[in-house]
Formats: sequence, structure tokens, C-alpha cells
Amino acid sequence: MTPRPPRLAATALAAALLAGGLLAAGPPAGAAGPAAPATAAAPARDTPDITPTPRSVTNRSDTVTLTPTVTLVTGASPDGPTLDVVTAALRAAGAQRVVRATTPAPGGLNVYIGDPAALGALDLEGPGSLPAEGYVLGIGAGRVVLAGKDTTGTYYAAQTLRQVLPHRRTPGARIAGLAVRDWPGTALRGVIEGFYGTPWSHEARLDQLDYYAEHKMNIYVYSPKDDAYLREKWRDAYPADALARIEDLTDRATRRHVEFTYALSPGLSVCYSSDADARALVDKFQSMWDIGVRTFAVPLDDISYTDWNCEADRAKWGTGGGAAGAAQAHLLNRVNQEFIATHPGAEPLQMVPTEYYNVSPSPYKAALSEQLDPDVLVEWTGVGVVAPTMTVAQADAARSVFGHPILTWDNYPVNDYATNRLLLGPFNGREKGLPGRLAGITANPMIQPYASKLSLYTVADYSWNDAAYDPRTSWGKGLKEYAGGDARTEKALRAFADANYSSALNTRKAPELSAEIAAYWTSGDAGRLSSVLNTLGSAPAVLRAGLADRGFLTDSGPWLDATRAWATASDTALRMVEAARAGQGSRAWQLRQELPAQVERAESFTYTGLDGRAVPVLVGDGQLDGFVTAALAEHDRILGVSGRPTASTNLGTYQTNTVGRMLDGDDSTYFWSDGAPGVGSQVTVDLGRVREFGGVTLAMGKPGSAEDYLHAGVLEYSADGREWTALTDFSGRPEVTATVPGGTEARYVRARSTAAQDNWLVVREFRVATADGAVTGNPPATAGSALKAAADGDPATVYTAARPPEEGEFLDVGLTGARPVGSVTVLRPAGSGAAADIQLRGADGGWTTVGSLGGAYTKVATPGRSADAVRLLWHGGSAAPRISEIVVAA
Repeated sequence: MTPRPPRLAATALAAALLAGGLLAAGPPAGAAGPAAPATAAAPARDTPDITPTPRSVTNRSDTVTLTPTVTLVTGASPDGPTLDVVTAALRAAGAQRVVRATTPAPGGLNVYIGDPAALGALDLEGPGSLPAEGYVLGIGAGRVVLAGKDTTGTYYAAQTLRQVLPHRRTPGARIAGLAVRDWPGTALRGVIEGFYGTPWSHEARLDQLDYYAEHKMNIYVYSPKDDAYLREKWRDAYPADALARIEDLTDRATRRHVEFTYALSPGLSVCYSSDADARALVDKFQSMWDIGVRTFAVPLDDISYTDWNCEADRAKWGTGGGAAGAAQAHLLNRVNQEFIATHPGAEPLQMVPTEYYNVSPSPYKAALSEQLDPDVLVEWTGVGVVAPTMTVAQADAARSVFGHPILTWDNYPVNDYATNRLLLGPFNGREKGLPGRLAGITANPMIQPYASKLSLYTVADYSWNDAAYDPRTSWGKGLKEYAGGDARTEKALRAFADANYSSALNTRKAPELSAEIAAYWTSGDAGRLSSVLNTLGSAPAVLRAGLADRGFLTDSGPWLDATRAWATASDTALRMVEAARAGQGSRAWQLRQELPAQVERAESFTYTGLDGRAVPVLVGDGQLDGFVTAALAEHDRILGVSGRPTASTNLGTYQTNTVGRMLDGDDSTYFWSDGAPGVGSQVTVDLGRVREFGGVTLAMGKPGSAEDYLHAGVLEYSADGREWTALTDFSGRPEVTATVPGGTEARYVRARSTAAQDNWLVVREFRVATADGAVTGNPPATAGSALKAAADGDPATVYTAARPPEEGEFLDVGLTGARPVGSVTVLRPAGSGAAADIQLRGADGGWTTVGSLGGAYTKVATPGRSADAVRLLWHGGSAAPRISEIVVAA
């Protein structure tokens, strides 16, 4: 193991946290404060990007020259990892030789490491007044100085220097003078590997530790659910090979100034009152101590605290939440006193309470607050398991109700509850000032370790300097860094990450893409949207060719493939609309027929879960698929097709239970919201055009979720979507029906909530009966098809005849009354060959031939005519007919 100094003594950290209840985010009271960060918000253009965002960056007028030989001026016992980072950075900047000395060398560049006195030549204040891990980096007056408040602070100065120095092959670079004064916003900043699902590989964990160091994160909590020796076999010793892997991780973490935290979860079987189990915990921790671990945690989450694992616990504490809290405090105190307190250099014990997701007072929390040793850190996920927002007030409430320092277990960007998604948006919804109220922040990452880096970059940025943090700005900087500075790769990565942006913290789906789509529908600028879709479609190939971190490509493979396919389908949909708008009906119909297969391919890509189940992946859902749907509707509108009814809602969607499922005619499928309806929440059926309608049936709830229905609401209809007429009020019933007077017309029918509720909403079916013209005639339809499909308002459905027609057979489409007919368009699948005359029935009941079928797209102009029916009069002996849609336009 690599020797290392202690990060923070347990007692010192506890004192800092408990003095006033919180850890200060800046220098201690009464100490000299840092220089005002006047230029940090708007650095000069030639100032390099530094991450995390420093507290203060000041450009100097002087420069230093990187000489062929650079001398590292160090003390007697310099930090090896810091020397490694500085040496590598200098060599990458063009230095040919990097040597170590205890005194500066004449004639070349000297880099002072860990010597605050050397800042005097630059007229810079030292790091003495800064919090732990703060640092000062000075470049100028012929020298470079890295001075930390402590060893880790100097290491972080080295990480900043790495970002500041140029990349070149030869010496001689002139480096602009710079002064950086910086410190972290909270003591602990990092990651907890605590998700369910496919575990990370050992190589990925090592890579993560390197990434944390580069971004000044200082804690990694080892809590993978696949390590049986953390949970089911927690009492057992590790096999030699498994222990060696943990030692490897611990050693890498030490060299990266990251605290490797070993989290043992005994709650599934522990007997809290058992001396043997307490000794087993201590012994297990001792085995970890022996390989270099210095930080320990006991998570007691995701267990039952109403069922004891031994009768002795029931006899000792009784039952209920208070009893569970007392039992847990008893065990944790024993570990804290018998192990942590007896091992100098051990960091404060961490624990995850069983009630980890709220700030509501309870007997359980009261017992922990009163009985758990005061220096134990309590981990908390915020208000909710995945908290959309987290505020200072909530953190203060957690500190108060638990009575202990709070370390957040922030469930972002974890996706084990949504394995069909990558969550690549920024850390969001966390209030400024929050890090200073916490013992620290640990983020639970995705199942995909390399893809998690995009979001973890922003977690590091926020937890280091929340005052300067802007989610979108940080996200963009992270993309640029991850792309390695290559503009083409960065553009592709941004397009892909935008399409995989949304989460509980970032509710806007694909914000940049959705803005471009919205702009197209407003401006009609097809060229701009085509360029955006081309960038998105080419992004997977660009990333596969140019992204240095190859693990990202493995992590994201199915989503990259789906992105390419969805971009292809969306581009086809765009060209279809533009052809329709240009009057190129045949071309538009050809493109429309290509879309189903393209969409099917886009929906075909899957992620294989830990259980071997194939999970269809989602990319840009609601935007890419939504654009295709909207484009189909626009094509059909231009053509004159009324369209099949469509559905919409202002509620979110739980997983893949989309709103369209309430119109699929299948009572076993359903729309399911991802939250409780409030006043004004609604589900709406769009009939495509104003038309006569009859009965309405709303079937809500489902087995297992019987209360997921609108408990109080109203059925309404509207012709324009603005003025609404009530059909019927309803309450307390999941099945709602309504009838309307004959002749009532509307385009929209909706169910609107009139009261807030706690339950979510399930809608199995929302049926609105409409009066459409009948389709009659021959040949009969083949199995799985129907005559009605020839004129059902949906060109995607096809009437397929079971046989060729006989001479004189016909297919009639009633128009529900005589009306003007300006044109008749017949859409057929490509390759359809049945021949027929197109006829109209006039007021006298006679049929007049106005044209004949020709190819997949036939449009016959019939100006000045009126009819109450359209007929296809088949020619005998031709191929079996297939009709997608017969469209009659005024």
C-alpha cells in the first residue's frame, strides 16, 4: 500500500461539522478571507477553462517560459502523486527533463511544490486562511508555485496546473501569468456505487477513481449490490482474489487522494443485540483496515425494520420504528467505539438510515437522533428517493430531524429504476448554498460507468463551487472536455447527450432538439432542421471514430444505434412533410410508406439487463417519435385525411406506458402517469377534425392499482381546444360513461381533474364514438384486415382483399350525406396492382366514372362535383386489392 497522510482526523472533522451543526463553505470565522474573485465570473479570453470552477482566477501581466529542463523544488517528503501529476503535465507541455531538488536551479523554470513562502515573489497570499483542501496556484515572476492548505490541496493545485499548461512537443512555450485561489464548498465530494443492476467491472472502477481525482472529488463509496460479501455474506471473509481487487482499488484511491469507503450492509440478517454480530462487523472492518481502507459505512437501507432477525432483539427493544432506531444506534455505537475510535486515522463512521428519503419526524428518526453517537455521518437522499430538487431548508430540516451531520446520497444520475434510459443531463435542482450545509455530497451513478462521467462532471463542479455553478454552462464544459477539445466530436457528443438529457432532475426532454423542432413548425425552415437531424444521425459514427474514452461507446451502444435510426426516421418524416407541402403527393406517399419500417427499427434496440431481459431503449422520446407522429398528422392533414383519433396529456408518463395506449382498443394496456394529478390535469382525445360524435367511455385504474384514477373530474368537449362544454361531472368511480344529443360535433374530448389527489392516473381506454361513413363491398378482407381500413382515417392501416375481384365487384365508401367533392385520392401500398375505375354517386343515385387507379398514389381532380359516396369498381381478373386509404377532399 502507498503510505499517505490522513485526510482529516475523525475528531477534527466531527468538530468542524458539529460546531454550529455545519461545515463552513469558506475560510473559518476570524481568519483572513481570500481575495475577491473579481475575475472568476468573466476571465480573460486567453484564460484556460479550469474544472471545477475555481473561486478566484486572476490573469497576471507577466509570463514564464517552459525551459527544456524544469526543476521541481520540493521539501524532504513530497507527495508522490502530486509529483506524478506535475511531471506528466510538464512533459506534455514540452519539457524534456523534469528533475527534483530541494533548492531552485539557476537558468531554468523552477516549480515550487508545497512551499507557501515561494508565493512571496509573486506577491500572493498563502493558503493559511483557506479551508481544508484549499490551494493557491501562482504562475509568474519566473516561477510556478503550488501551495495547498494540506497535502490534498497541493495535489489539487497540480490538477489545476495540468489544465493550465499547453500541450506541445517542444519546450519554449510562454505561459501567461496566472493566480488561482481556490477551495471546496463541502468536505466530501464524490460518488457512491450503490445502484442495482449490472455491476461495474474492476477496470471501470479504477478508471472512475482516476476521473474523480482529475475533478477534485475525494470520496468513493464502495457499495455494489453484486458483492455478496457486503450483504448476504457480510460475516464471511473475502476470498483472496476478491480481497486483492479491493486492495487494488484502495491503493489507486489513495494515490488519487480519494477516500475509499467500504460500506458493509448487514441489515438482511443482523441481530443487533448479538455480541457475535458486532464482533463480525468489527472483524470485517479490520480486514479492510489491514489493506489500507480508512473510511467505513454501515448502510441500513432497503430493509424491513418491522421484522426482527432474532427474537433477542424483540425482547430487548420491543417493536416499531423507535425500537428499530434504538437497535441500529446500539450496533453502530459499538462499531464506532470499538473500531473507529480505536484506530487513529479512521474517518468518521457513515450510516444510511432505513428512513433515508424524507425529513418527516418519526419515532425511528428520534431514536437515531437521541442515541446514535454524535460524530456518525447520516446519509440522506433528500425529500424523495430521487429528489427532483434539494434545498438549504430541506438540508437543515434533515440535520435537525436526524440530529447528525448529513452526507447526501444523491440518486443522480442513477438509472437502475429506468434502465431503458441514459441520463446525460447536468446535476440540477440543487440550491446554491446547499453544499455548505452538508458534510458532503455523494452521487449515485448510472449502471454505465463511462457514460456517467458527463453528469458526474457537473456534480463535481457544483459540489466544489456551487456559487458559480450553472447547470447548462457546466454541462457544456463537460462535453467539451470529454470530447478532448475536438470540435466535431464535441458537436456530436452534445447532440447525443441532448437526446438523452431528461430525468427527474431535468424534466425538459432533449431541450435543444425540441427547440429546433418547435422552430420548424413555426418557421417552416426545413433546411435548419434537416441540418440538426443530420448532425444527430451522424453523431454515433463520429463518436465511434473520434471519442478517446472507448468505454463510453460500449456503455452507450444500443442508444447510439437507436439515435441513428430515430434521426433517419425523423429526416424521412421531414422530407415527407416538405414534399406534401410542395404538392408532390406521390413522393410524400412514398416517403410515408418508408416510415413504419424505420420506426420499427428505431424501436428495436435493446439493453440487456442483469437478469438477461432485453429492455427496449429510449432516445429523445416524446421529441423524435413525437416529431414523426406530428409529421404524419401534417402529411395527412395536407392530403385531407381526417386522421385516427390521437391522445395527449399534460401529465408525465411512467416508463413506457404512453398516452397512446388508451386508444389502442386493448383493455390490458394503459396510459400511466408518473405522478399524481392536480387541478387541471387532463387527458384529451383529438378526433382529427370537427365531426359528429356519440357516446364516451373512460375506463381507469387497473389490477394492482385500483385507486389510480381521477377521483374528481369532468368530461368536456370542444371544437377548437379553447372553448369547452361540460358533458358530465364524475367522482369516486373509475368507470365513466356519457351520452350526447344527436348531431353534437367536436374535435376534442377530454377528462379534466377538478381536485388534487395522491394517487397516480391509469387510463386503460378512452373511447369516443364517431359517425363515419360505412365501407361496404367486395372482395372480402383477409384475416387480420377489414373493409373499414380502406377509409378509417389512418393510411397506416390497409384493407387487404382475400382474393382478386370478380368483374362488377366494387368497394363503396359512404360520405354520410351529399357534399362537395373536389378530389379523390387513393393511397395503396407500393406494388399494389388491382385495377379499378373511380366513381362518384350523384344526387340522382347514379354513378359517374371520374378516373382510374394508377400506381401507389392516385389523385383525381373532380372540381364542381357533389357526391354522397365514392366507389372503386374493380376490373375482374386483376390482383387482390390492397387499399391504404380513400381520401375525399372538398
